[in-house]
Amino acid sequence: TGKEEIALALAEGLAGDERGGPAPFAQLNAAAVPETLIESELFGHIKGAFTGATEARRGRVRSADRGTLFLDEIGDLPLSLQAKILRALEEKRFERVGGTSSLHVDTRVVAATNRNLKAAVGARQFREDLFFRLSVFPITIPPLRVRTGDIPILAHHFVERFCRDLTKPTLKLSHSALEE
Repeated sequence: TGKEEIALALAEGLAGDERGGPAPFAQLNAAAVPETLIESELFGHIKGAFTGATEARRGRVRSADRGTLFLDEIGDLPLSLQAKILRALEEKRFERVGGTSSLHVDTRVVAATNRNLKAAVGARQFREDLFFRLSVFPITIPPLRVRTGDIPILAHHFVERFCRDLTKPTLKLSHSALEE
């Protein structure tokens, strides 16, 4: 549907930092990270926090400080982690895995999911307080199968981009190719 592109456009449309540079943008697809690693991916960890943590890691929340954090498939997050995200949003503070000191962060969050979060709240699979915290400005993006008029526009865009990236002459799509 273009969730990541919309999140990036929102982030770019917001002001950069006081140095005049672009604001940081970090993202995490909650469905793509194993449940055992997702907390470390989000909040980072200190060296030795768990087996394999041979060095400290910053985490996506910290990487998005003074910028935007895009949480894709937030409906897939475990309830225990939802509580930690809510705390970080409300208090603007978090702790790295294995850490004891609290770190301050000022991060804008854009969250996306393909799930019905209202139904997940009703089924107690998603925290109601986090749902209301995140749904300040909901944007509904219909799936591409509903927006079939966008397909030719997207097809032309990708053909042009790939030709440019591969330094090939621009190809044209035939009418029959677009009708398929």
